[in-house]
Amino acid sequence: MTGYCDAKSKANTHSKNEPVTQLQVFLKVSKSLTADFKQVLINEAGNPTQTSYGVFYLQRPGKFRWDYKKPFQQEIVSNTGKVWFYDTDLEQVTVKKIDESLGSTPALLLSGDVSLEDNYTMEGQGADGDMQWVKLVPKSQDSSFKYVLIGLSKGTLAGMELSDNFGQLTRIYFSNVIVNAPLKQTLFEFKPPKGADVFSDD
Repeated sequence: MTGYCDAKSKANTHSKNEPVTQLQVFLKVSKSLTADFKQVLINEAGNPTQTSYGVFYLQRPGKFRWDYKKPFQQEIVSNTGKVWFYDTDLEQVTVKKIDESLGSTPALLLSGDVSLEDNYTMEGQGADGDMQWVKLVPKSQDSSFKYVLIGLSKGTLAGMELSDNFGQLTRIYFSNVIVNAPLKQTLFEFKPPKGADVFSDD
């Protein structure tokens, strides 16, 4: 999945809306999802600064979990309108309300807790190889990011790119995607480990 930002230049005007339709269909039919992921952080100079690996779980509506395995262990869990961020090494938990954490995890865009049509301008970016791309631009001036790109391959989630207001890009590559397999609900239940420091916005 190369050429994230080149997708627009390769877009066929006749298929401009096709990626948006694909995304809408995917979100409608996908009640759950499991995938391995590779996340790459890229600085203002265009250089990768950190690469992470892990497993992503999604249960619509409103539940998801990122399990970061390498190089550092971290858990991000969403349920009941809140998101928990747990840093294993620091033994630190941060709890945020959904509306305050949109810039923190792009999974919220897939969770069903946020209306894409109401909150974002959705633009088809055409095809880049076997990938169809949709660009989501926040309608709110207060958003912590400039845009999110969502990539679909054969109608299934394959990649995401998030550009924040500090010039940093977050690219996520999905593989081994399994749609609508039963998931244990305990995946989306988070209890702070004993001894962990908890910081909450409440």
